[in-house]
This record gives sequence, C-alpha cells and structure tokens, in this order.
Amino acid sequence: MAQMDSLLKRPLYVFDLPKEILSGIRLKNETAIGHEDIKKEEPDLKHTEAQTASENQTPLGSASCTLCGVSFKDAQEQRRHVKSDLHRYNLKQKIRGLQPVDETEFDALVNDLDESISGSESSDSDQDDANEDTLTALLKKQAKIATSGDHEEEVLPKKARKSGRPPLLWFTADKLPPNISLGIYRAIFTGSELENGSSVPDILRQKQLRQTPVSDNTSDSQNGVPLPGSAQDPHYFLCMIGGGHFAAMVVSLSPKPGKHQNHQGGGREATVLAHKTFHRYTTRRKQGGAQSANDSAKGAAHSAGSSLRRYNEAALTNEIRELLQEWRSMIDSAQLLFVRASGSTNRRTLYGPYEGQVLRTNDARLRSFPFNTRRATQAELMRAFVELTRVKVSEVDEAALAERNAKAEREAASKQAVRPDKTSTPAPPKISEEEAAALLHTSQVQSLIRRSKAPAVVSYITSNSISPNFHFHPPDTQQNHHAPTPLHLAASIHSPSVVLSLLTKAGADPTIVNNEGKKTAFDLAGDRPTRDAFRVARHILGEEKWDWDKAHIPPALSKEEAEKRDERDRKEREQKEEARRKAEMEKLKLADAGKEASSAKKGNQTSAAGKKLGAVVEKTAGEKREEETRGLTPEARMRLERERRARAAEERIRAMQNRG
Repeated sequence: MAQMDSLLKRPLYVFDLPKEILSGIRLKNETAIGHEDIKKEEPDLKHTEAQTASENQTPLGSASCTLCGVSFKDAQEQRRHVKSDLHRYNLKQKIRGLQPVDETEFDALVNDLDESISGSESSDSDQDDANEDTLTALLKKQAKIATSGDHEEEVLPKKARKSGRPPLLWFTADKLPPNISLGIYRAIFTGSELENGSSVPDILRQKQLRQTPVSDNTSDSQNGVPLPGSAQDPHYFLCMIGGGHFAAMVVSLSPKPGKHQNHQGGGREATVLAHKTFHRYTTRRKQGGAQSANDSAKGAAHSAGSSLRRYNEAALTNEIRELLQEWRSMIDSAQLLFVRASGSTNRRTLYGPYEGQVLRTNDARLRSFPFNTRRATQAELMRAFVELTRVKVSEVDEAALAERNAKAEREAASKQAVRPDKTSTPAPPKISEEEAAALLHTSQVQSLIRRSKAPAVVSYITSNSISPNFHFHPPDTQQNHHAPTPLHLAASIHSPSVVLSLLTKAGADPTIVNNEGKKTAFDLAGDRPTRDAFRVARHILGEEKWDWDKAHIPPALSKEEAEKRDERDRKEREQKEEARRKAEMEKLKLADAGKEASSAKKGNQTSAAGKKLGAVVEKTAGEKREEETRGLTPEARMRLERERRARAAEERIRAMQNRG
C-alpha cells in the first residue's frame, strides 16, 4: 500500500502507466464520480523552450466551478473562467431555468460566430467589451436557430461529439484503494474502441509506449526545437485559431526522460516534433467579430483599418494553409487531430474547400478539446497536450458518498410528506352568472358615482334594470360594508347632485341602513350641500313618499329657499370679509402715520444739529455714481461706465481743440 501511495503522488502519464496499475485496471461506473471530486495535479510533461519551471511545479488546488463542472489549479485560472463566455452563458441558462452546458456543447452553439470565445490568456480589461458582444451574438444566434431550425455545417462530425456524456472515463485497479479512481479523457479513444466497454482496459494497455532515450539531436534553425530521431513515433496534431491568433504543434506520444528524472520514473518531458504560431490584426477592437463578417452583414467599409484587417485575414489564411501543406506528412500520420476553430471564417481557413486541402471535417481522427482553452499560443497548446495525456486522480469516500445520497433521499421524502397534497386542496368555488353580473354592476356604478356623473348613474340603473337600492358585491369588503348602496356611497363622498338624482329620479330608499352602526345615507353626509340635497328631495317627493324621520332627514326645504339662504350666507360672508379688510387698512394707515411722525422728528433734530455746526454735508463723486448705478445689473453698470468715460474723453478733446 505504501508503494501504491508513492505512485499516486507522482504525475501519471496515460501512455506510460506503472505496471502495478496496469495489471488490474478495469473500467469503473461513471456515475460514481462527480466533477467536484477530481483532484487534478500539475502536468509533468514540459517543453524545454516554452514551459518554465514554475508552471511545472505549481500544484493544483481544490478550486472548482460547480455550475460548469470544471476544476482549476489556482485562483487566477478560476477568475479567468468566471470571466469566460462559457461561465456567463451557463449563468444565463440557470436564470432561465435551463441546464448548463459543457465545453463541447458550448463550442457547438457558437460554431457560426466569427470570433473565438474561448477566453484569453491575459486578463486585461480591453477584451471585456468584445467578449460581451460575442456572448450577445451567441444568444441571438441560439434564439434564431431555435426558431428557424437552420443549422450550419459543424466543425466536427456529429458522431464524434456526443453531448451529455462526461468527458472522462473512470478506472480502478486491484491494488488501488477502493476510494481512489483514475480519470482519462474519452477523447483519446476512438469510437470503435469505446463501443465495447469491457475491452477499454485492454486497449489502454496496448497504448502504452516505451520511453525514448535522450540523444544529442540536431536542431531546426527555423523553429528552434530539437528534431526527433524518428518521425514515425505515434504523435498528436494540435491546432488553435481565433481572433487573429494561430498556433499549431505536433507532439510525440513517446515519453522522454527529463533532466530531473528520479528512480520512480518522474520528470518526463514532451517531445515536440514541430510547432508554429502566427498573429495578425484581424479583429475589430472593442467590437468583436472578423472584418469579413462585418462586411457580409453591413457591407464593405472603406476605412484604413478595415483595409488593413482584410489584408491581414488573407495573409493569415495563406500562411496557415502553406504551413499545413508543409506538415502534411506529419498530419496524415498523426493518431488524433485536436482542433479548436470557432467561427465560420476560421473553419473556412482550415477546412476550405481549397486546392491541396489538408484538414477535412469528415476525418474520424478529428477532435475538439474537452476542456476550456485560452488564446492560441504555443504555451497553451502544450498545456492542452499535458491536460489530455494526464491521468486524473480522484479520491472519494464511498461510504460517505452513499451516506450523503441516502440522507438526500430521506430529506426529499420528508419534504414530500410535509408538502400538502395538491389534489386534496379544495378548488376555489366558481362564481355564478348572477355573482359575475353583480360584480360588473358594482364596479360600473361605483366608478360613475365617484366621478359625480349623476345623469350617467341614473341612466345605467334604468337601462340595466337594476334596483336603485342595489347592494354592492361582495358585501364583506370594508368599502361595501360602510356604504352598501349607491345612495350611501354618494352621501359618503359628498356628491349632492348624485344624491338628489338617486332620490328624485331613480327612487332610492333613504331609510336603508348600513352594517356599520346602522346608519342611514343622511348620517354619512358630512357637508351642508349634501344634507340640503336630502331636504330638497323631501320637499320634491312629499311627506308620504318615505318615512323621512326614520331616515333622520330634517324638515323639507325647497330649492328656492336653499338658494336664497345660500345667497344670504354668501352676502354675510362678503360683508364680514369687507369689514375685516377695512379694519386691516385702518391699522396699516395708523402704523404708517406713526412711522412718518417719528422720521420727521428725527429729521428736524438732524437739521438743527447741522445748522448749529454750520456745516453742509455734500455727497462725493463716488457716492453720486453709486446712487446712479444702484439697482443696475453688472452689465448695465459697465455700459454706463463706458459711456461716462467716452463723454469725458470727448470733453478733453474738445478742450484741446479750443486751446489750439
């Protein structure tokens, strides 16, 4: 067991597994392992020129994204993932109540976009606006595809992309503890190899390769990488293109001992057969999308930047196709081809059609990267290769997992038991036609009364054959409890015209009382005109019509008497107001007279003092100017000052002429 622990502590390479693991390896149930339980480690394979020692020795942590089902080696990579389009798209999916997608499904959704949306190797903020436009375009394109059903050609064959299946295959071995599982990417196996699950361990044993001894090979002066002794070794072709960045690499699968290899077999290095990167300015800054896509959508632009981008697109296409033609022999002999090309422009660059085409969409070896990738660089290709060929070690406590699942099932069962049965809940009773009509009449009559539309109220009651003593529905509300009839409502809102019309024209009964204190409509009237309307109606209808005393209505009052009384009251109010105004004017006059007398007395005292001193107070020129400009705006003061200076200048000139 101690020997197995030491084996698991060092990095494990898919094509060079220890014999202790290979001897009893077998396929494990995929559903027993969750993405959050994966314990990734930093890859041991490294490129002698592109990888640094810090990248190779940094251990993976436990940071992960449960929404997207991915894990990260450090917090910086997790922050980059949060800013990526995949994570933001899954957030929108969660808000809409839909299931999140993985990297492969996300690539399928954006296959018609012209800008790479795989994130950036840099976390600079100048990419945010372009990424936002790209995500918006993706959502619009997805909605368009959902409505029209018009799917364009996909990069990978449909049989090579099986949505919904986990990207990792999980294995166990006889000598491994029961809580340890080994994960290998499904993408390194062909479809025929995965058809029979029982034969996958045998196929994995057949894929094991021997280490290549270190030798002093010649170097390629153009690429600057050591050339292998034999180009016939099993190898992969990796390629990424997007946003004007292109990177390609051919990596041998045969492990090579590293400089720091120990007795346990660690410290391997990757053998890069060839690599090349290109970069051209083809993407419209702060807007996203290739220039050719913008020309197709809005027409050809005529700016200097658009011309430069068109030229760079054509130059980048030629450079890539020439490179693929030079590498044709290595690409044709590669076991698998891993390509990331998002967007129709990038796919057209790689897959043509064009004369001498190297890559084809119907190639069975073609794969997409089953994880998030960043900007197309040589270092990113090496990271992707290491990620593909690394064995993921997962440590899961089976007993704790089973206990957690059982606990979740118990909680779900208890919630189901506590939750009331929807079928046993009585449905609300349906209202009858009479109740529906009562509700309609209530809303209409109350609306007309509140707007004091007396003729409209009477017309509605008569045309719909409603009783003037109609009780509002439903009667248990606070408003209808206080004012149950139209007459009560009109009296409570102080509408004398509606009260008079209801009593004299509609025939409303004033003796009806409400359920709140047994009050009649007259008891709810709060102002004099409304109460007078009841007395006028008593005079018009006569004493025999209703029991007016029971309705608490005072003696009858004719309309003429009410108008005369109102006129008399109005005149009395006017007389009182006139008297009040006269009294106020007298007070003001007396106050003004007192002020004048006091000011005159003070003036006499000042003049007497001046005569006694024999001095005359004269104002200075500055005081006179200040009095002249008092109350003027600053602009008017400046204008007056300019005029005064001009007159003074004219006087001086005239005086000089007279002297001459």
